[in-house]
Amino acid sequence: MKRTLIIFIVSAIVLLSTGIWFFTAYTGISAMEAGQFGIIILLVAFALFVGIKRLSSARRGEPAEDELSKRVMQKTAAISYYISLYIWVFLIFLKDRITFDTEELLGTGILAMAVTFGISWFVLNFRGIKNV
Repeated sequence: MKRTLIIFIVSAIVLLSTGIWFFTAYTGISAMEAGQFGIIILLVAFALFVGIKRLSSARRGEPAEDELSKRVMQKTAAISYYISLYIWVFLIFLKDRITFDTEELLGTGILAMAVTFGISWFVLNFRGIKNV
């Protein structure tokens, strides 16, 4: 139950800090920053979905983590790790051809990794994994 509450606290902190960043930008928001802001909102929505799901499971008396959820999380981590390696290779390739700030490149890479993890978890959680 405590770990579930941490999800909501971290989501609130991320939203607060992103809101402060978004509203205190002096020179305006570029298209890249607007895209990153949208992705951050989607990731927070994903975290809130997971938090609500865990909270409802705890209220029903189900265990916080069972064997299936552990396997899904392990498989999700493995798949998203491999995909993120290719994302970083693509970003390094793109860095040579387009002018990027280092901060934008790192931010884009980290957000892409988070989105990859979220999509992988979503697909594996609802499609299921094969019993090997």
